[in-house]
Amino acid sequence: IFKELNYPYCITNAWEQRKLEKLGKFFKGKGYSKSDLTPQGTPIILYGNLYTNYQFSIQNVSTFTQLKENSVISKGHEIIFPASGETAEDIARASAVKKQGIILGGDLNIMIPNPEIESEFLALEISNNKIKKALAQKAQGKSVVHIHNTDIQSLNILLTKTSEQIKIIDIFLNLDNLITLHQRKFLTKFSPKIITKGGIIMLSDISCNDFFYSFFEQWIKVYKEGAVRAVTMKKYYMTLSWVKKIAPTLKLSELTRITYQQLLNEYALSHERQTTMDFHHQLKGAIMDAVDDGLIAKDPTRKAIIKGKQPKEKKIKYLSQFELHNLLSVLDLKGDINWDWLILLVAKTGIRFSEALAITPADFDFSHQTLSISRTWDYKGNGGFLPTKNHSSVRKIQIDWQTVVQFSELVKNLPNDKPIFVKDKKIYNSTINTILARHCKEAKIPIIAIHGLRHTHASLLLFAGVSIASVARRLGHASMTTTQKTYLHIIQELENKDIDLVMRSISGLS
Repeated sequence: IFKELNYPYCITNAWEQRKLEKLGKFFKGKGYSKSDLTPQGTPIILYGNLYTNYQFSIQNVSTFTQLKENSVISKGHEIIFPASGETAEDIARASAVKKQGIILGGDLNIMIPNPEIESEFLALEISNNKIKKALAQKAQGKSVVHIHNTDIQSLNILLTKTSEQIKIIDIFLNLDNLITLHQRKFLTKFSPKIITKGGIIMLSDISCNDFFYSFFEQWIKVYKEGAVRAVTMKKYYMTLSWVKKIAPTLKLSELTRITYQQLLNEYALSHERQTTMDFHHQLKGAIMDAVDDGLIAKDPTRKAIIKGKQPKEKKIKYLSQFELHNLLSVLDLKGDINWDWLILLVAKTGIRFSEALAITPADFDFSHQTLSISRTWDYKGNGGFLPTKNHSSVRKIQIDWQTVVQFSELVKNLPNDKPIFVKDKKIYNSTINTILARHCKEAKIPIIAIHGLRHTHASLLLFAGVSIASVARRLGHASMTTTQKTYLHIIQELENKDIDLVMRSISGLS
């Protein structure tokens, strides 16, 4: 950074270019997600903390959870990089963790620099526009982008000796304090503008006497429009509508820990705890910016208690083996590709509807009896290929010989790189569900949706004794925890059978 600025105070020695992989050790955080967060416990950093309140030097964290076994705990000299995010710019960043005892979550890439490297200096150097741009170019994916430690390690870094690293850190920390002192004056002159029907509004025009929902609405327009996916924007505006409904007269100046807790409590009366947690996280992003800008004196979200309604028991809909056999017997599987072939493929593989739509002839490897899943189809939008739901969803699924024979004949004259189920018309999930419902009635079985066939596939595998790990891999779940949560009642039924088997085995001993 300072080499490019030619800053004379610090640059007294030659700088050398080094690969980041030579400057420390890399590993991943472990085992936490947003659903694990609690009002109190051990402080934790997840990638969301970095988006809402990015700092190159992290001293304290206001998010907590209960400690798990094998967790990664900071020693006070780590550098962290987000492992995934909504845009490449989100994850092209680095922060130095300067406090011990903070959990580093599983959605983070972690580096422990060598002893001669100051972590804050390295975080600053990676913030250099050139390096940041190089890091962003290594991000993969579209709807959810991700980056791996191996990609980060290949970055080229300019390095100076340790004494000058310390001087650079000191200058930046002083500069950071100076910016904070003059922030309000700076915002008045250079504030982002929001164009509305009534003209131009500047964020600097917002005062502590404005309504909180008004500030939140303007914050969404400045910081979120064009930066997040359409589905995420809908969630932000849904949060805004609830703030307007619950606290239409709450002013920024009145936002304290008590009033904020009352806001959360009111929302929690009609929502489950996880939904309330998501509501809290979206509001907190805007509130922390208001604190930084001097509109709110203290962080009102600190130690907020997340409540919520008891979750309803969600029993998934699936068919028994007998019912599935009856369904498949009434499908029209003659002639060319039709929607009944898609129903058959989902039933036999457990793939998602969007994954099935994206399948091309090239995805089949008939000689090895496998089907490759590497993309989804944007049926909710304007069509076209999209990345899979998560990295674990990229997988190869073993298929039976009968499916091999059927589909090898069906796709032999189709374009190798074109989806086999997608024609020119827009596709609706409801169309397939209507066709499936008609077949269910004809087969005299319970009516399920296309996603219910994925559940059917998983449940049949579990009842057949296939391990949870294998089912998770076949379904493309990010972890076995997802599989266990989704099919909990099936697993409990199997455990009851296991208990009966154990007791019979024990009673036979004498």
